[in-house]
This record gives sequence, C-alpha cells and structure tokens, in this order.
Amino acid sequence: MSSSLSSLSPSSHPLSPYGWDAGWDAEFAPYADQGLVPGRVLRVDRGQCDVVTVDGTIRADTEFVVPRDPAKVVCTGDWVAVDPDGDPRYVRTLVTRRTAFLRNTSSKRSEGQILAANVDHALIAISLAVELDLGRIERFLALAWESGAQPVVVLTKADLVPDPATRGHLVADVEAASPGVQVLPVSATAGEGTDVLQALVAGGTSVLLGQSGAGKSTLANALLGEDVMDVQSARDVDGKGRHTTTTRNLLVLPGGGVLIDTPGLRGVGLWDAETGVGQVFAEIEEFAAECRFQDCAHEAEPGCAVLAALEDGTLAERRLQSYRKLLRENRRIVAKTDARTRGEIRREWRVKQAQGRAAMDAKRGRLH
Repeated sequence: MSSSLSSLSPSSHPLSPYGWDAGWDAEFAPYADQGLVPGRVLRVDRGQCDVVTVDGTIRADTEFVVPRDPAKVVCTGDWVAVDPDGDPRYVRTLVTRRTAFLRNTSSKRSEGQILAANVDHALIAISLAVELDLGRIERFLALAWESGAQPVVVLTKADLVPDPATRGHLVADVEAASPGVQVLPVSATAGEGTDVLQALVAGGTSVLLGQSGAGKSTLANALLGEDVMDVQSARDVDGKGRHTTTTRNLLVLPGGGVLIDTPGLRGVGLWDAETGVGQVFAEIEEFAAECRFQDCAHEAEPGCAVLAALEDGTLAERRLQSYRKLLRENRRIVAKTDARTRGEIRREWRVKQAQGRAAMDAKRGRLH
C-alpha cells in the first residue's frame, strides 16, 4: 500500500464504500507491513475471485488459500491480502472474519459450507405468496444467529395479501416464531417497506437469503435502485422460482452499505448451531432454566417448567416440537466430528432400548 493511502483515515479510504473501517485497518496492518494490499471479495468462481482493491477490481487466484476445512475457503464478503502486482495476482491470506454464515452440506461428509462472510445483517426473504413454513423460518434464524449477524425477516410480495387482517395474522405468526427479530412486510413492486429496509442496511454488510421464488432478486433490485439482478416469475403451483442468481455477489448500495445476493437455498442444514437454536427459542430456554433438574430433557421429568408452560398454554406445542427437532439435528451434525457427543448419543439410545424392552416384558407379563 502506498504511503499516501496508508496515511488516509479509514472513512476516506477508497474501500470505505465496501465496508472498510478502523477495525479492518488495524487488522490488516501486519499484512501491509509485508507489502500486501487489502481487498474485498466480490465473487468467487472455480478457484478464482473478483476482488475490489484500491486499484479497482482485479481477478485473483486463490491457490495459496486452500485449507482442509471447507468452511475456511475464500468466500464472497471476505477481506483478503493480495499481491500488489503480478500477472496473475494471488490471494495470499484471509483476514480474520468477524462473522461467517455456515450451513451443513447435502453430502454425507461432515463438512460445513460458508455462504457469506463479514455480514452485519442477515435478510431472510420469505414470500407471502405461498403458505408460511414457520419451521423453515426458525431454521434460517438459527443459522443467522449462530453466524454472529443480526437477522431480519423480510416478508416479500406483501401486495399479494391486500387484506389487512389476514396480513396482520401472518406477521403475528412470524413474529411469534422470531423473538428478538424485526419482521418487515415488503412489496418491492409497490415500493412498500423498501425505505425502511434501505435505512436498515445502510450501515454495514447485509446478506440476502431465502428459497428460489422468494423474490430476492426483485428485492435486491429495489435496494440497488436499478435492475441489476435478473428476475423470473415463480410458478403459480408452489411459488417456487428458477435460480436467477447463480453465484454470490457483493454489490454496493447507493444509500450506503453493501449487499451480498445469494442463489436460492433448497436445503438449510444446521452446522454446529446450538447457540443459534437457543436464541431462536429464547422463551423455551428461559422456561428450562426453571426446571427442577439441570439436565432435564423436557419429556416426562417431575418439576419440568417447559412441560408446565406447555400444559397451561404459555408455550405452543409446535414451538417445542420444532425446538426438539433442530437440537436433535444439530447434535447429529456435531457427532460426526465429536467423539464425546457420539458416545452420549449411543448411551441414550441404549437406555431407550432397555426401557422399551422392559415395557414390552411388563406388557407380556400382564397378558399372561
């Protein structure tokens, strides 16, 4: 980095529109001493990436950053240290991430896939044109909380629910499944709610997540103020759309902040997200703290405050079932790489099998 650039304040730095600040300036200092220059990854494609630097956007090779952990590969949103010159240019190292949005891959191997890095807000796009799947929303929220970003549920295509009462019920259902999270109905085509969303994302990096057909590309265009992303209509049968976005792209917003648009996600598998699950189901965690036993499983134990809340209607049955499902799934993922967790699961299954045999023996005895 030239001496003229190194003397600039972070706010006047050429990369400040892309999120450069005093924290990144301090974090990058050791690499600057090595003669490397900073850049932010705009897009990754088959071992190469587009990186914006003080000299403009360059194409750089990532062959020097090939970690064993797939969750640590170069990703859209990463800050990196690149060679100051050369042809080709190379990414030499990743700057330590502030946040990382990870999900479990669909493969049978124990691998996490990084979707976006250094994100401040996770915008979860949910279409009001189809029936709400609250369990899927809770799953997205668990990953978002675990990443370290602040989630926001954006209910797209709000103009397709013109009845205020119906829309109010839908928003209330989503709010009940999203404690501590802002729920914002938006219609990108009618311009409803987009001004609130623009103000929200102006202060940092946001990632746009959701299924195909949720209206992410239309929403991205509304935030960008121009038709940058291709848009295709969703099927009337199930509301699903084609993958109009095929790569993760980082885009500067005209009102400030940057947006990472992502392809539609068919599967949203958890990846070591126990803390995130706990935040999504904060009310259950609060009830659990009042249980008589610290290791209460909330199934049949005496003095279980969770079951008491279920009985008196304070806690919804659907919420408890969803909580149990996500915790079980998360434990299975963690067990792939953690021997102690695998052992605990095996012991629990042996106890349940013994209990089942004892119950059958007792039943046979009564019959005889």
